[in-house]
Amino acid sequence: MSNSGAICRLGVFYDGSFFSYAQNYFYHERKIGWLRFRELQQFLEKYISLKEQGFSSYKVVYAAWHQGLFTTKGATEEQLRRDRNLYHDLMHAGIEPHYLPMSEKLGEKGTDVALAVDTLQIGLDKKIDVAVLITGDGDFVPLVRSLNKQGVRVLAAYFAFEAKDGGKSFINERLLNSANYVVDINSLETDKDFKQDFRTMFRTTK
Repeated sequence: MSNSGAICRLGVFYDGSFFSYAQNYFYHERKIGWLRFRELQQFLEKYISLKEQGFSSYKVVYAAWHQGLFTTKGATEEQLRRDRNLYHDLMHAGIEPHYLPMSEKLGEKGTDVALAVDTLQIGLDKKIDVAVLITGDGDFVPLVRSLNKQGVRVLAAYFAFEAKDGGKSFINERLLNSANYVVDINSLETDKDFKQDFRTMFRTTK
């Protein structure tokens, strides 16, 4: 069936802790700038347009952020400031924030399940054609398979790097092999076709 004249609808689902780790790496360690949501999503639209032929346009129609959140009692003043700034960034980018209470003893729990349920519900409702999972977590492989059964393709967008303190950001091999499309955002910096897109994703002051 021809897609001529149709819009390819993207849903972008952020693993908040995974994204924040990369955002802080680029800003504090690499000193490139602050990774911006709107510009990243514009790149994702462009990237999918190269993979999914035949549509008249490509548009993020839904975006959601999933992360644990400390109570005011359990958070430092600096954490509260960062949370406030993040909320404004999400709001201006049209991204729906979905938070779960952060346990002081157990840390972040349940956010992966919440992200999976949100993504699957949007997919089952036929509201998107492509789901973009911004994560490296292999626990999302069953989600990818379920979405594919419904005709929803999956792009796994991730960040592969090693920080100076030895911390690493990567994608699980099972997720890498299960997704229909994959893109390492960090690798775009040296890709002749996308290095300009990479630069536009950052603002140099925060």
